[in-house]
Order: sequence, then C-alpha cells, then structure tokens
Amino acid sequence: MKTSPDCLYCQRNELQKSLMIEICPLKVSTLFLFKEQSYRGRCVVAYNGHVNELFELPVEERNAFMDDVCKVAETIQKVFSPEKINYGAYSDKLPHLHFHIVPKYVDGYTFGSTFEMNPQKVYLTDEEYAAIIELLVNAL
Repeated sequence: MKTSPDCLYCQRNELQKSLMIEICPLKVSTLFLFKEQSYRGRCVVAYNGHVNELFELPVEERNAFMDDVCKVAETIQKVFSPEKINYGAYSDKLPHLHFHIVPKYVDGYTFGSTFEMNPQKVYLTDEEYAAIIELLVNAL
C-alpha cells in the first residue's frame, strides 16, 4: 500500500497525535477520535493507503471505504443521538483521503451552519477521551 513520507496520516507523527487519538482499524481505514470536541463524538476516518481523491480508489476499495464512513456515522448516531451528522472531506492542505464525521446537536455549536474545522474550544481529560472511545468501540 502506497504511503507518503510527509503525510500526517501515513506517518502517524506527533502532529497527528496532538490532533487525534487512534481508536481502531476498520475494513480499509483507521478510526480516530478528534481531540477538539466542540462536536461531541467527532471522529475522523482515514483511508489506510495514500490517495487524495475518492475517485482514485478502485470501485471495491471505494465501496469499502464508504462502508467504513457509514459504519462510523451510524455508530455515532447510536451512541450520541445527534440531530444531524456532517461529513467533511476537504484535504486542501493535507492530501490524504479522510472524512471528518461531525455530529451536530440542536442548540449546539454551529448548528444550522458549516462545522468549524478546529475551533480549539473544547478539550477533554484523558479519562473523558477514554470513555468516548469505549462507547464507540462497544457500539461498532
């Protein structure tokens, strides 16, 4: 599988660890909990190989990746009951296929508008992150 020496997701470097916590492998991707939790339960699903665009994947891989994205979104819905789930796959400055799975709550932060990539407002304790991860893993 192709990787890139400069890629945050391929290298699992310290910058990536400062932004998210690896939860578990999925079919063709890896699930991460985003550390900034203005959107309770926000996760990232990152494809395991280094590609930038969804269309670069063979059909079977693309379908498996989207299955991973859907499985995580369904799990977040089951665990946290948000009103809506937003999906972000921008990669403008970080060329690696990944989706932000962002639960949105009525009367919650930016409900009714586009989610903020990194508002830097809500960080949790290690115990609180572990509790969220446990809820997600048990529901996957």
